[in-house]
Amino acid sequence: LRKLYKILIKNNNKIYMVITNIEIKARSSNNSEIRELLISKNAKFIGKDHQTDVYFNLNRGRFKLRKGNIEHSLIFYDREDKAEAKKSEVLLFKLIEEDGLEQLLTDSLGILVVVDKEREIYFIDNVKFHLDNVSGLGEFVEIEAIDSEGNIGTEELRKQCGFYKNLFGIRDEDLVAQSYSDLLLKK
Repeated sequence: LRKLYKILIKNNNKIYMVITNIEIKARSSNNSEIRELLISKNAKFIGKDHQTDVYFNLNRGRFKLRKGNIEHSLIFYDREDKAEAKKSEVLLFKLIEEDGLEQLLTDSLGILVVVDKEREIYFIDNVKFHLDNVSGLGEFVEIEAIDSEGNIGTEELRKQCGFYKNLFGIRDEDLVAQSYSDLLLKK
């Protein structure tokens, strides 16, 4: 994947990226306290984004069109469904305009499920934080330790996730193994 990434970003065009990411997702009843902790740690607030993720049918992995004002991308990822920190190789294609892409994907693959959420986005160094309110599911926090250049390593990414999990007081029983799409499909 990294070889393909290097070919596609010739001329410094970072529209298409392959990212290694270690993620923790948890149900949350204390997003306001987590927000305050992030502010106290000088996290960079990226903004609030209303996002609609349209998931398409695939044989393996997850493939979605994210429609938001801050984040607007076509995303493929494959990962194990486990509650602890999980590794993903994410292929991300940043979209400038859609121009019928959603209709093309709908006609060719079919829609699996649509996830509608309000998301606050923060960063501390390479770690991204989402405070989410997902329609039909409730509140969640996500911690994503991201290695977009391939030079951090999964062990360090896991340590970063663990540090923030402890800082935020996330209990093991609050961890979520599945994606929002899977949780909605189970309802």
